[in-house]
Amino acid sequence: QVQLVESGGGLVQPGGSLRLSCAASGIIFSISAMNWYRQAPGKQRELVATMTGAGSTNYADSVKGRFTISRDNAKNTVYLQIDSLKPEDTAVYYCNHNKWGRDYWGQGTQVTVSS
Repeated sequence: QVQLVESGGGLVQPGGSLRLSCAASGIIFSISAMNWYRQAPGKQRELVATMTGAGSTNYADSVKGRFTISRDNAKNTVYLQIDSLKPEDTAVYYCNHNKWGRDYWGQGTQVTVSS
Protein backbone atom coordinates (compact mmCIF):
# COMPACT_ATOMS: atom_id res chain seq x y z
CA GLN A 1 0.00 0.00 0.00
CA VAL A 2 1.47 3.30 -1.15
CA GLN A 3 1.43 6.09 1.43
CA LEU A 4 2.75 9.61 1.05
CA VAL A 5 2.84 12.00 3.99
CA GLU A 6 3.76 15.65 3.50
CA SER A 7 4.93 18.10 6.13
CA GLY A 8 6.64 21.45 6.40
CA GLY A 9 4.07 23.93 5.19
CA GLY A 10 3.18 27.12 6.98
CA LEU A 11 2.73 30.87 6.87
CA VAL A 12 5.74 32.72 5.48
CA GLN A 13 6.43 36.31 4.52
CA PRO A 14 7.27 37.16 0.91
CA GLY A 15 10.92 36.45 0.23
CA GLY A 16 11.06 33.71 2.84
CA SER A 17 11.84 30.04 2.49
CA LEU A 18 10.33 26.71 3.39
CA ARG A 19 11.35 23.11 3.02
CA LEU A 20 8.57 20.63 2.41
CA SER A 21 9.04 16.94 3.09
CA CYS A 22 7.24 13.88 1.81
CA ALA A 23 7.80 10.53 3.46
CA ALA A 24 6.93 7.60 1.21
CA SER A 25 6.17 3.97 1.97
CA GLY A 26 4.92 1.02 -0.03
CA ILE A 27 7.22 1.70 -2.98
CA ILE A 28 10.81 0.96 -3.93
CA PHE A 29 11.69 4.54 -3.24
CA SER A 30 15.26 4.55 -4.52
CA ILE A 31 14.18 3.86 -8.10
CA SER A 32 10.91 5.76 -8.03
CA ALA A 33 10.18 9.06 -9.74
CA MET A 34 8.60 11.52 -7.34
CA ASN A 35 6.67 14.68 -8.05
CA TRP A 36 5.47 17.80 -6.28
CA TYR A 37 2.26 19.47 -7.36
CA ARG A 38 0.43 22.47 -6.01
CA GLN A 39 -3.13 23.71 -6.14
CA ALA A 40 -4.04 27.30 -5.48
CA PRO A 41 -7.60 28.32 -4.59
CA GLY A 42 -9.81 28.24 -7.66
CA LYS A 43 -7.06 26.84 -9.87
CA GLN A 44 -6.17 23.46 -11.29
CA ARG A 45 -3.50 21.35 -9.70
CA GLU A 46 -0.17 21.95 -11.42
CA LEU A 47 3.08 20.02 -11.56
CA VAL A 48 5.93 22.08 -10.15
CA ALA A 49 8.87 19.67 -9.77
CA THR A 50 9.88 16.14 -10.70
CA MET A 51 12.82 13.96 -9.76
CA THR A 52 13.47 10.61 -11.39
CA GLY A 53 14.93 7.66 -9.56
CA ALA A 54 18.23 8.43 -11.27
CA GLY A 55 18.18 11.96 -9.89
CA SER A 56 17.21 13.98 -12.96
CA THR A 57 15.03 16.96 -12.19
CA ASN A 58 12.53 19.09 -14.02
CA TYR A 59 10.66 22.22 -12.95
CA ALA A 60 7.75 24.31 -14.07
CA ASP A 61 8.88 27.57 -15.65
CA SER A 62 7.13 29.54 -12.92
CA VAL A 63 9.36 28.08 -10.19
CA LYS A 64 12.71 27.57 -11.90
CA GLY A 65 15.54 29.07 -9.91
CA ARG A 66 13.47 29.23 -6.71
CA PHE A 67 12.36 25.62 -6.08
CA THR A 68 14.70 22.69 -5.60
CA ILE A 69 13.59 19.08 -5.41
CA SER A 70 15.85 16.57 -3.69
CA ARG A 71 15.64 13.15 -2.12
CA ASP A 72 17.13 11.07 0.67
CA ASN A 73 16.80 7.44 -0.32
CA ALA A 74 17.92 6.27 3.13
CA LYS A 75 14.87 8.03 4.61
CA ASN A 76 12.45 7.34 1.74
CA THR A 77 11.83 11.07 1.67
CA VAL A 78 11.59 13.65 -1.07
CA TYR A 79 11.98 17.34 -0.33
CA LEU A 80 10.96 20.59 -1.96
CA GLN A 81 13.05 23.59 -0.98
CA ILE A 82 11.17 26.77 -1.78
CA ASP A 83 13.07 30.05 -1.74
CA SER A 84 12.16 33.64 -2.55
CA LEU A 85 8.52 32.88 -1.83
CA LYS A 86 5.90 35.01 -3.56
CA PRO A 87 2.24 35.49 -2.68
CA GLU A 88 1.35 33.58 -5.85
CA ASP A 89 3.09 30.53 -4.40
CA THR A 90 0.25 30.25 -1.90
CA ALA A 91 -1.29 26.83 -2.44
CA VAL A 92 -1.68 23.35 -1.05
CA TYR A 93 1.39 21.37 -2.02
CA TYR A 94 1.04 17.67 -2.77
CA CYS A 95 3.53 14.87 -3.12
CA ASN A 96 2.78 12.46 -5.95
CA HIS A 97 3.94 9.11 -7.22
CA ASN A 98 2.66 7.29 -10.27
CA LYS A 99 2.86 3.52 -10.05
CA TRP A 100 1.72 1.40 -12.98
CA GLY A 101 -0.46 4.21 -14.30
CA ARG A 102 -2.12 5.01 -10.99
CA ASP A 103 -1.53 8.27 -9.19
CA TYR A 104 -0.94 8.29 -5.47
CA TRP A 105 -1.24 11.50 -3.46
CA GLY A 106 -0.44 12.69 -0.01
CA GLN A 107 -2.87 14.71 2.06
CA GLY A 108 -1.18 17.98 1.11
CA THR A 109 0.48 20.70 3.12
CA GLN A 110 -0.63 24.32 3.04
CA VAL A 111 1.84 27.05 2.11
CA THR A 112 0.65 30.60 2.64
CA VAL A 113 2.79 33.56 1.61
CA SER A 114 1.61 36.79 3.13
CA SER A 115 2.94 39.81 4.94
